[in-house]
Amino acid sequence: MEKRSLSIAGHRTSVSLEPQFWAILEVMAAEQAVPMARLIRSIDEARGTTNLASAARLAVLAWYQEKLRPIEEA
Repeated sequence: MEKRSLSIAGHRTSVSLEPQFWAILEVMAAEQAVPMARLIRSIDEARGTTNLASAARLAVLAWYQEKLRPIEEA
């Protein structure tokens, strides 16, 4: 597990994720041309009742599913 601290909506928080998830979140942030903190903030704003780490993992899963969709439709 790798813990990172960042600011979301004006307050500091920490998120613990496996390094592989952080690596994909970095790709996602680069793809959207936004800083990691902004990507995590958008995940935080969109999450339901799940915790932020789980919401980040689900965001990575959704990103992969979106990437696979064109392959499945071919």
